[in-house]
Amino acid sequence: MSPLQEQILALKRKKNAVILAHNYQVREIQEVADYVGDSLGLSYQAQASQADIILFCGVHFMAETAKIVNPQKKVLLPDMDAGCSLAESCDAAELAAYKARHPGVYVVAYINCTAEVKAQSDVICTSGNAERMVRRVPEDREILFVPDQNLGEWVMEKTGRKMRLWQGNCYIHIEFTHASITKIRREYPDAPLVAHPECTRAVRMLADEVCSTEKMVSYCRENAARAFIIATESGMLHRLRREMPDKIFIPGPTDKCACADCRYMKMNTLEKAYAALRDETPELVMSHDLREKALVPLQRMLDWSRN
Repeated sequence: MSPLQEQILALKRKKNAVILAHNYQVREIQEVADYVGDSLGLSYQAQASQADIILFCGVHFMAETAKIVNPQKKVLLPDMDAGCSLAESCDAAELAAYKARHPGVYVVAYINCTAEVKAQSDVICTSGNAERMVRRVPEDREILFVPDQNLGEWVMEKTGRKMRLWQGNCYIHIEFTHASITKIRREYPDAPLVAHPECTRAVRMLADEVCSTEKMVSYCRENAARAFIIATESGMLHRLRREMPDKIFIPGPTDKCACADCRYMKMNTLEKAYAALRDETPELVMSHDLREKALVPLQRMLDWSRN
């Protein structure tokens, strides 16, 4: 632990705070977090937390989710500008207009969306439970899946359920290409390729396993292989290497670089995390009405995930 990390841990104890960090955060932040995980795991941890303050090291929509399920707690985000290209691809006003043109459509929203979009949805999902959520939707309802078209395509392949797909994507995951992944597979022919479902179909077809970040951990732990190629944001490799130091994790390259760094996730730094906890700002604030509306489909996801 660095001196700054020690100071963060001391502040956390003093202020009865909990630190939640997404798998894509930098290593230094993951090391001081009480919980490191994917969107679903972080949602559970946020809801179960007994802390007075939640320091959410992730992006804006994730902190919003923590606030939705913890209205009485103070939710801090190290950098309020840490957004998400995928969340931005689905505008709430455009979704409202779409629903007006297609009355009765059942909206399944990937958790990577704004609170305003969640408020207009019927159920929320994550990459880890999207297949299960879609299977729970009544067969007689037409589904609109927002905002990630690649995840939606993958869910359709898994379930056989036809859905309308919003034309959104994660700018990082679509940078993995058939050519870049084929090249790395030739270099490491014995290493299984594990890809996130936000990747394009051309990349998913090359993968030995397509799964959420959380399932990547269990897949690599249970697989006998010694080395793995990981096609998702680079922060995931910190957790994999920490939990399985005896294995080798190779970042999936893009056509542009040797690994994929999300500029939004990397806006959070250890220095910003310390300042946010020290000053208790920037704080995520949300109106009561918006929170109540967004909670309904989010709680439905949590309930369906438990049953």
